[in-house]
Amino acid sequence: MFQAVDVENQKQRPTKKRSFSVSGVLKFLGVSKSGFYDWKNRKPSNQELRKEAIKAEIIEIHNDSNQIYGAPKITDQLRKRGHRISERTVSNYMKEEGVKAVWISPYKRTTINPDFSSKLHNILDRNFNPERPNAVWVSDITYIWTITGFCYLTSVMDLYSRKIIGWHLSDSLSTKGVIAATNKAKRNRRFTDPVVFHSDRGVQFVSKAFYEATPSDQFMHSYSRKGNPWDNACIEAFHSVIKREWLNRFVIKNLKHAHDLIFEYIDGFYNTRRTHSACGLESPNNYEMSNLA
Repeated sequence: MFQAVDVENQKQRPTKKRSFSVSGVLKFLGVSKSGFYDWKNRKPSNQELRKEAIKAEIIEIHNDSNQIYGAPKITDQLRKRGHRISERTVSNYMKEEGVKAVWISPYKRTTINPDFSSKLHNILDRNFNPERPNAVWVSDITYIWTITGFCYLTSVMDLYSRKIIGWHLSDSLSTKGVIAATNKAKRNRRFTDPVVFHSDRGVQFVSKAFYEATPSDQFMHSYSRKGNPWDNACIEAFHSVIKREWLNRFVIKNLKHAHDLIFEYIDGFYNTRRTHSACGLESPNNYEMSNLA
């Protein structure tokens, strides 16, 4: 015969909680009562208080950089705030707090078919540190993946400060995007001497429309050697950074969404606040203002 079970009453029956005495636990662990209560009531030392305060500043700086800065740049920011601290110590504190720079690798890379004309000369020759603004501009195109398809970012950088002085986002690889970015750069900068304009050998940069937008009385055209991406390393690095530090965090919906994200990064962070080793760990804007004042 099966015995009926009062399921409802079993559910309502309270579960007996297990309790432990402090004395029993301490005895099991081999710890004295006096030692335990001394540890419990001990006030943190000045060193411990300083460590916690610096950890809080590390988290603040990290969040202010959109979780982009790693130990070297956070160390620099702490030193600018008056702290004497090593990069190794900052790295250890970051590990203890689970803080690290958000770097996300891109899905893949694409290249643009080059023009192999022997008339295209490399005037820049990897001299990436001009002595004044508007001496050398560099430009390149990179793809941005979105749910609705690829879009293409053209950026123009002034090598003096690594500042992005013009950019344009397009839904195609047409020359119009390059010309739009170049025209923005021309509007944003005042220059009298001819500017070296360096790019790869993409068809957009050797087109008639591009030459008309960058006339020879204002610009000297310079081109990377075929198969040599290092000849245009600075702008290539920027496009890698904007993806790794920012764009690859998001599932980008469409062209407008990509445009808003790029604007937020370039105009709201990169040019104005992001420190750069080539600028003595200053932002591009601050570097130009401090050196041209």
